[in-house]
Amino acid sequence: MAKRKKTEVNEEINPNAHIAGAGEVVVQPITETLETNYMPYAMSVIVSRAIPEIDGFKPSHRKLLYTMYKMGLLNSGRTKSANIVGRTMRLNPHGDAAIYDTMVRLARGYEALLHPYVDSKGNFGKAYSRDMMWAASRYTEAKLESICAELFRDIDKDTVDFVDNYDSTMKEPTLLPVSFPSVLVNANTGIAVGMASSICSFNLREICETTIGLIKNPDFDIFETLHGPDFIGGGQFVYEREALENVYNTGRGGLKLRAKYAYDKANKCIDITEIPASTTAEVIIDKIIERIKAGSFKEIKDIRDETDKNGLKITIDVKTGTDPDALMKKLFKATSLEDTFSCNFNILVAGSPKVMGVREILSEWIAFRMECVKRRIFFDLEKSRQKLHLLKGLQKILLDIDKAIRIIRNTEEEAEVVPNLMIGFGIDKIQAEYVAEIKLRHLNKEYILKRTKDIDQLEEDIAKMEDTLSSKGKIKKLIVGELNEVIEKYSKERKTEIVYASDIGEEEDEKEEIPDYPVFVFFTKEGYFKKIMPNSWMKSGEHKLKEGDEIIFESETTNNTDLLFFTNKNQVYKSNANDFDETKASVLGDYVGSKLSMEEGETAIYMALTKDYSGYMLFFFENGKVAKVDMKSYETKTNRKKLIKAYCDKSPIVGFMHITQDKDIVLVSTDSRYLLVNTGMISPKSMKDTQGVSVMSLRKGQRLDFAREYEQGEFAKPYRYKTKNIPAKGMQLSAEDNGEQLQLEL
Repeated sequence: MAKRKKTEVNEEINPNAHIAGAGEVVVQPITETLETNYMPYAMSVIVSRAIPEIDGFKPSHRKLLYTMYKMGLLNSGRTKSANIVGRTMRLNPHGDAAIYDTMVRLARGYEALLHPYVDSKGNFGKAYSRDMMWAASRYTEAKLESICAELFRDIDKDTVDFVDNYDSTMKEPTLLPVSFPSVLVNANTGIAVGMASSICSFNLREICETTIGLIKNPDFDIFETLHGPDFIGGGQFVYEREALENVYNTGRGGLKLRAKYAYDKANKCIDITEIPASTTAEVIIDKIIERIKAGSFKEIKDIRDETDKNGLKITIDVKTGTDPDALMKKLFKATSLEDTFSCNFNILVAGSPKVMGVREILSEWIAFRMECVKRRIFFDLEKSRQKLHLLKGLQKILLDIDKAIRIIRNTEEEAEVVPNLMIGFGIDKIQAEYVAEIKLRHLNKEYILKRTKDIDQLEEDIAKMEDTLSSKGKIKKLIVGELNEVIEKYSKERKTEIVYASDIGEEEDEKEEIPDYPVFVFFTKEGYFKKIMPNSWMKSGEHKLKEGDEIIFESETTNNTDLLFFTNKNQVYKSNANDFDETKASVLGDYVGSKLSMEEGETAIYMALTKDYSGYMLFFFENGKVAKVDMKSYETKTNRKKLIKAYCDKSPIVGFMHITQDKDIVLVSTDSRYLLVNTGMISPKSMKDTQGVSVMSLRKGQRLDFAREYEQGEFAKPYRYKTKNIPAKGMQLSAEDNGEQLQLEL
């Protein structure tokens, strides 16, 4: 009895005592535990939650947008966000809070994406504010932005695979057939298990143009069109070529961003209106207050957040006599007003995470998009083939409509109608079924002729589609056309300003005031420079020059004029007329290469003068291209002497020209063709080392020989050499102009 009672007590204490092994401590290697228990969870987070795929979306994004698309919210009015969240739970069973958070980050009101996907109404918070929370989903409304039409283009034409949702009650796409590389157009971050993803946003036009360039030429220089990241919050991107190359090539690296500010002289305050995308207004204000309490910024009287409906605004009141630029320089160093965006372009490709550079990402996207377009064409092809098959069957009925009616009338059983039509007209079952379903009122010649008149057009369309499917070049051409449409419809100007690291370097000691007075300056072909006082120049004789040397530039200017010396190694050295001593015409002058410590084998080949960096620099290349670069691109805030990549090195340079306003110029090719164009036809570029635009079309084996300003009256009939569009071939000199040209050369 005692033993039985003890067993009953044990069973009451441990109800699982009868289960074999229950309550036992099992020794298991940690590696086995990780493999069987932890790895499935880790892979689920990586593949199904945190890392975006080549279409630019995580599963949560895709499920939400697809639900909104199926709700008809692309071309209709807004609906309550709560309604969208509830419907999305049929695809995403992670709870309404997580779904609504996803919607907020995709919304226009939140201001996190360059091209938002959700058109929002109501309070959706702000990405630049840590404390500004969004309203509940029952108060806000939303629909899809118009750009979402490019996300779902031809999704109903089998362009992507569909899978069952979590309870197999409906289908959802595995990817969206995006018609532009959205993966690089909008910023995207995610933290998985053991890895993360952080993708900065780029300007839509620049990304599409880069993609087009890579489609046409896999070795395309992406720096020509993709100038740097672009964020919805604006700010400044500090351009450092080496850092940007690292990100473009490897997909990893840091890009430096800075806030933008303005000084209100009347109210003695600094207004910060744009901040880096990696920080918030509250973080910046808290840090500044902390440093003020520590006594670091005694120039600051007060700081406050004046953000309102017009946007972000942090106001800093400063004491009288404060240098705002010097103060901001200190704030950039001490706070996240200057911050680094850490790039980690980790993307799922075929279900596997892979860190890729920009070129590789765009190549993967091009391959993905080509497959989508192929599937779309094949879908249309099959539909056309089916329709053609039916119409050809109908065409056979046209030969004897009465016979078809007779067969149907004389068939006793309904099941025998289709077989009898098949036998009677030599058509297959599908065609016979189609004919049998035609209404009695349609069994007339007019109806059948109307239906069969499209046979020739269908056959032509089918042939075109088959031809396109067999040609990669034609598919790529279709993609290029779609990308150009996206550029035309949705592109926007850059929001993030590009500044060069050299322009925001350490402040140097204030310069002493430079005396300004008239001088004459001369520059020779061999790289010698002379600065001569007016009275000395009036008394002087001929210039002393090295044998074979000649004066290629002379001008009357002042002593406080900036000099830009462009070299044969695609660099420019900045100096000032005051840096050179006055000399006389009877001496050789200063050798610029030695004076400015140029590299070995480097010589100055052109000199430009400027005081305010107005106008443009024109660079003429042998391949007929002309680059028009704003002179402001060469302006620096520091005393930096040397700027690399001052002009493009892709083609040999044949000439330089500094213009303050657009004017007519003459381009001459080696086969003596002359082209007269106005520089206003040449689009200016923001990058110093741009390849420019094609101006003169050259025949095989020919090149641009030289370019110069047009002299009024130089040509008897100037319109003969002018062109309405560039590039153009130019014309040979007419007989009446040929004599004048000889006189000019003499």
